Amino acid sequence: MQAAVKLQTKQEQTIYRILFAISLGHFLNDCMQSVVPALFPILEQSMNLNYTQIGWIAFALNMTSSIMQPVFGIFADKRPLPFLLPIAMCLSLVGIIGLALAPNFYFVLASVLFIGLGSAIFHPEGSRVAYMAAGQKRGLAQSIYQVGGNTGQSMAPLFTAFIFISLGQFGAMWFTLLAAVGIVTLYYVSTWYKQELIVRKQLQKKRSVNEMKVTSKLVFAVALLIFLVFARSWYGAGILNYFQFYLIEAYGVTIKHAQIYVFLFMIAGVFGTFFGGPLADRFGKRNVLLVSMLGSAPFALMLPHVMLGAAALLLVLIGFILQSSFSVTVVYAQELLPGKIGLVSGLIVGLAFGMGALGAVIFGKLADIYSLKFIMLFCSILPLIGILTWLLPSDKQVKEMNNEL
Repeated sequence: MQAAVKLQTKQEQTIYRILFAISLGHFLNDCMQSVVPALFPILEQSMNLNYTQIGWIAFALNMTSSIMQPVFGIFADKRPLPFLLPIAMCLSLVGIIGLALAPNFYFVLASVLFIGLGSAIFHPEGSRVAYMAAGQKRGLAQSIYQVGGNTGQSMAPLFTAFIFISLGQFGAMWFTLLAAVGIVTLYYVSTWYKQELIVRKQLQKKRSVNEMKVTSKLVFAVALLIFLVFARSWYGAGILNYFQFYLIEAYGVTIKHAQIYVFLFMIAGVFGTFFGGPLADRFGKRNVLLVSMLGSAPFALMLPHVMLGAAALLLVLIGFILQSSFSVTVVYAQELLPGKIGLVSGLIVGLAFGMGALGAVIFGKLADIYSLKFIMLFCSILPLIGILTWLLPSDKQVKEMNNEL
């Protein structure tokens, strides 16, 4: 009995060394993904790509991870495999090498599939590690974990400005060093993860586990949450993939100068992700989700119509407010689907987020048919969809749903 209590107490402790290690792994994983959009301005010129082809590259990367993440998430919930984490980084390493050496558009597509697959494997297992190391501080743990990934994503403009403009496509080969660091880090995490699974298996033998009841209310809430993340991802896809080209065309700035504006949006999102968790603890998760979308809407509507200097300030505000719900969305989904950590990661971080890749393809086609200005105008109305957040169950209702299990 005392041994069981001791194990239970240990489970409630927050393991910061593991949280920071898996956050580092998340950062490195998403750095690998960021190499792809960072290369877009280079590949557009060297391979003479049109906007539709750029959209297909983004689609191949994100759809691979989005389609496969729920599959790996369900599998991870039923049979966790700790050492899939370093294996996932190895797949990304293969993709990075292929990307550095790719001679044509189709080879680029094949290479990004490896990076996408590596990400699809990493995220469900990474989310489980963050959940298991969280103890009683799940909101903080999720923020630490997600900040790593969002920081990695925000590096794309800097990679373009300071690496690929001078080194070209082959500069991607330097990222094999980051992949190597990631493999070592994730091997360390996997060793702890394996031991933790053994401890939790011992505790599960002493507990009765209730089956989750799938109700129409639950299905509606999860579907709506996915749709909201989908809309947020479409906006992010428009800024990350095409805003740089819009700045070059509309304002005549250089490629390097354009990257600064995209970076401001991305790095502001990193800070928003971190502060969103504590704000949700104080004001409620659904409230933060609502303010995140609608609060950014006025600034998003203004962005296509302002002068260049004002655009920088608006991008910071939009990035911070819009991304403040990033980690909150995951925690909210985990409370809707208790015990389904891998599935939640697949649906929210994977499927819903990755489905924003459809936006990249559609935006690319629309840009070729109409204009980049049209794309920015279309993106500007997407945050207004956040009004639908009112239809989600309140935090109190979610707790009541869990108590019914």
